[in-house]
Amino acid sequence: MEHDFWHERWAKNETGFHLDRANPFLKKHWGTLQASSNDSIFVPLCGKSLDLTWLAQRVKHVIGIELSQKAVDNFFAGNDLKPDISQHENLIEYRYKNVTLYCGDFFQLTPADVNACQFIYDRACLIAFPQEMRRAYANKLLELFPQKTRTLLITLEYPQAEMDGPPFSVQTDEVENLFKLHNSIKCLETKDILEKSQRFKDKGITALLERVFILEKR
Repeated sequence: MEHDFWHERWAKNETGFHLDRANPFLKKHWGTLQASSNDSIFVPLCGKSLDLTWLAQRVKHVIGIELSQKAVDNFFAGNDLKPDISQHENLIEYRYKNVTLYCGDFFQLTPADVNACQFIYDRACLIAFPQEMRRAYANKLLELFPQKTRTLLITLEYPQAEMDGPPFSVQTDEVENLFKLHNSIKCLETKDILEKSQRFKDKGITALLERVFILEKR
């Protein structure tokens, strides 16, 4: 995806993907990750998600990356937080207590930026990339995390021909193809969410599933 696409969506407040609460699947399946208060977690393409504050209450450090400066600014302003802001290589670093958000291109991150993290939470990143970019995303995660990690991954599945993403449809077999070489993969839950997803129905979507996976890197 071109950077301008996401900047424009945030500028127009076209953020239907943003929830006004912590993600229910995160809360339900958090225990499966077996993370402790001494652990750190990485959240790619975090937006202004309230998941960040929910996670910050449960782990030592939350590290996120987000392309849109407006989204990052909105997160801190919306939670009445005043972060320290500094230039960090090609990224801008926002830090407040145990939350660090990098503003910039995900692919500009280095292993040193996230080497404290044992866990990854991906609710919005994989499904934000078109199919031709998803392999690059999986490869970048391998570069960033040579260590063992556990990942909570949430995907959407719908007839891709019925709507142009993002969010894009990512089927189970693609998750397996992207990650099975280095991870064990287990689907924790599949839920039909079409009836509660009016914006998708308005776009003509006829079927919509949300899936939750746990990936454990070998």
